Amino acid sequence: MNSQLIDQLRLRLGANGLPYEIPMHPQLVHLTLGLFIIAILFDIAGVLFHIERPIFKFLGLTAIRSSFFNVGWYNLLGAAVVTFFTVAFGFFELLLANPPVNEKSDWGLSPGWTMLLHGLGGLLLLGSIVAMAVWRGLQRYQWRKDASRQVQWSYLLAGIAILGILYVHGTLGAHLGEQFGIHVTAAKLIRESANPNLILK
Repeated sequence: MNSQLIDQLRLRLGANGLPYEIPMHPQLVHLTLGLFIIAILFDIAGVLFHIERPIFKFLGLTAIRSSFFNVGWYNLLGAAVVTFFTVAFGFFELLLANPPVNEKSDWGLSPGWTMLLHGLGGLLLLGSIVAMAVWRGLQRYQWRKDASRQVQWSYLLAGIAILGILYVHGTLGAHLGEQFGIHVTAAKLIRESANPNLILK
């Protein structure tokens, strides 16, 4: 089915099995991760500001509580936007994947199951991050706009839970690259030299 798709689109694929030299999905994944992690950590720092203020004073740093919440909000907004592109490139690159047959990951999953779970997880995380951004925006501009603590505890707990899901989801993605060699140039070249029939024409 993948070869039929490639023929229909007439894509010229490189050694990594993609029409471009560097896979885009892993690059965008790290941007999504970084933005979301920073958003949650800075919101936590804003909530704990009264505890941390003596530390900032000791280090000679001037810190304003609202600044932490500003960093949290804008990073989460950035994560919500970037994740649309992360998921879009992820699905495009999954469609072009040609995983090995009869192999299992460290979790005992086949390449097909790993791809399926990773794809569904991507959609789940996209929805979760966008929902978190909407929730965060309502707290910032309506529910808690006059409060010194801009975020609810339930919001922070949800963010920490999503960080756990991101870890599991990222591990599945790592299995696709490291263990199954999907869109990894070196792995592709090694497989092709071992079995010339795998080379796409």
